[in-house]
Amino acid sequence: MTSDLPMREIVATGLGVISPVGQGQGHNVGSAYWQALLQGASGVRALRAWDASRQPVQFGGELLDFEPKQLIRPRKSLKVMSREIQTAVAAASLAIDDAGFGEPGNEIDPLRMGIVLGAEMLYAELGELADLFHHCVSDGDFRVQLFGEQFPLRVYPLWLLKYLPNMSACHVSIAHNAQGPCNTLVSGDVSSLLAVLEAARVIQRGAADFMLTGGSGSRLIMTPLVFRGDRQLSRRNDDPTAACRPFDLARDGMVNGEGSAVMVLEHREHAVRRGARILATFLGGAATHATRPDRESKRAAVRQSIQRCLSNAGVSPDQVCHVNAHGLSTPESDIAESQGITDVLAQVPVIAPKANFGNLGAGSGAVEMAASIYGQMYGELPRHPNYREPDPNCAVNVVQQTRLAQPGAWLKLGIAASGQVVCLCFGP
Repeated sequence: MTSDLPMREIVATGLGVISPVGQGQGHNVGSAYWQALLQGASGVRALRAWDASRQPVQFGGELLDFEPKQLIRPRKSLKVMSREIQTAVAAASLAIDDAGFGEPGNEIDPLRMGIVLGAEMLYAELGELADLFHHCVSDGDFRVQLFGEQFPLRVYPLWLLKYLPNMSACHVSIAHNAQGPCNTLVSGDVSSLLAVLEAARVIQRGAADFMLTGGSGSRLIMTPLVFRGDRQLSRRNDDPTAACRPFDLARDGMVNGEGSAVMVLEHREHAVRRGARILATFLGGAATHATRPDRESKRAAVRQSIQRCLSNAGVSPDQVCHVNAHGLSTPESDIAESQGITDVLAQVPVIAPKANFGNLGAGSGAVEMAASIYGQMYGELPRHPNYREPDPNCAVNVVQQTRLAQPGAWLKLGIAASGQVVCLCFGP
């Protein structure tokens, strides 16, 4: 993916994270999120939100310390926010605070402030539909013809507003008076990475100076769990914390989770003018797509995404200090990804944050990217807590112990189930 957009240096100046291992802000080295990663802590545990004892998979990366009332105003708006929307709005509030937005001398022109967030299809909670379905059953059979009649009588009038994917961006724009470009991208696990790429392009086009971007997701809500099935999930009910193990020989599937991360991007001149502290510099990005579902096609898509990203960023392979991998922890995905990485970057250190909290769906890319932002800012790469026996088919240089982060550019990879691959490049 090439671009003829004007060269306008883009920097990240704020970061907010809501994750299963804790919350975080980029300029706070003591953030629970970052300290948990340094310690190799896990946010994967037996589910508490609902009784999963009779399910084949009974664990996940669940948010236990998230209290939306502490971060979302006005509180009455929570009535029209699903779990995914709540986490996105909360993460945006943390990011804006981290970027110094609203401090004296730091006011932002609302017409030059925009939002691009990644989201996924939002499925209603089963409890909200139980009464409706109960009244559509006659003589033991579900009657479709009753559904339209009963729906307006049994469902909260503003129910739909809770489950429109674009509502996260809408709530954030209203809460922070962002009157610039506002968009939502829905593309599975790469949604938040595509959002970051598009937000950077909005700034490059000169349409905004200050963008909020990232994404949110939850793979732990019962309705999408039923819809997606459990074929790709780990079955380690006896040892949940060790279940997500990207690139490890004994991996048996991915782990579901939930969470969100939002970052502030702005062009460097704007950031310097308002005295903002810089977390990282966005250098470039690219997106490709596997043409077939087989391993070689996915490997080629990963390789091409990395190559195009480096070309767009003006970075050579020997300047890359680490790769933040998608690391899904499924046998096939990890092989294709690792081989695609080593085709271009043979011995570059690789981190895989999903090992700490699982797959957060549309929020994964942004929450995982935060690990690299912290790592390069504070000089440490977090270790993979569940990497015990290398898979000879995954010959990547996995970070097994927390180590010093070398200066340079770094990459974030994301892979969607549909075959889309996104690679972003950041530097100091």
